[in-house]
Amino acid sequence: MPSLAHYTAQYDHEHETTLNKLLHVIGIPVIFTGILLLLFLKWIWGAGFFLGGWVLLFLGHRMEGNRPAFLQGPIYLLVGPIWVAREVWVFLMGTPRKPTSEGTPRSSASS
Repeated sequence: MPSLAHYTAQYDHEHETTLNKLLHVIGIPVIFTGILLLLFLKWIWGAGFFLGGWVLLFLGHRMEGNRPAFLQGPIYLLVGPIWVAREVWVFLMGTPRKPTSEGTPRSSASS
């Protein structure tokens, strides 16, 4: 079974552009907020946040020209929030990112 480092490296490789990363850093917390609202408060607000977050994620992938990582396996539904937390941590701490060799290169074939 691949390690968490492998999954996050693959996820990172699927999210290369700054705009796609930004849309994910916003969209994933919006999705979780929507889930919490659906469970504990007003369902209409929860549904709006939940769907709005997914729109941001799909928009980012559309602009980058690749498929969402969770289509490769449901594990990426957990890896996404971990990746966002790491991205925010790196940004806030100003630590440089290390290149990783564990990621699987994205196909370079054009459509």
